Amino acid sequence: MGIGPSTKETSLHHFRDPLLDVISSDEELDLLGIIIVGTPDNQEEKMLVGTRAAVLAESMRADGAIISADGWGNSDVDYVNTVEQLTKRGIAVSGLKFVGTSGGFVVESPNLNAIVDINKSKGGTETCVLGENSVTELDARKAAAMLKLKMRRG
Repeated sequence: MGIGPSTKETSLHHFRDPLLDVISSDEELDLLGIIIVGTPDNQEEKMLVGTRAAVLAESMRADGAIISADGWGNSDVDYVNTVEQLTKRGIAVSGLKFVGTSGGFVVESPNLNAIVDINKSKGGTETCVLGENSVTELDARKAAAMLKLKMRRG
């Protein structure tokens, strides 16, 4: 499985990204930056990109991070590895991801306890409606609230 029409974020969505709007306007959070990471095919590179993203966040002295992905299946490996790498470095993590009725992530981790499912379709599945399962302002607010709670708990 790959990214389908309902989880695709259009250019307009990126220009009006709800997560960026919510985080940048939240007075309790300090937006340090955005890290964009690809999804390699090779397992070794999958581990490398998550580790590098976490090392970068650590070097910026981030207290927390929200990670977002618009794919599922094989990209879960990268996503979960990034969550693990951030957590190992003492960085609180929440996230946004399409989960739907797939039964969860293809890999497991106890650190996936603050992930907002961006599924909006009634059946919990990928659909042919462009952007139907994209991040909304409500999704972003939930992820921000979960991150704040995790950061407060230390």
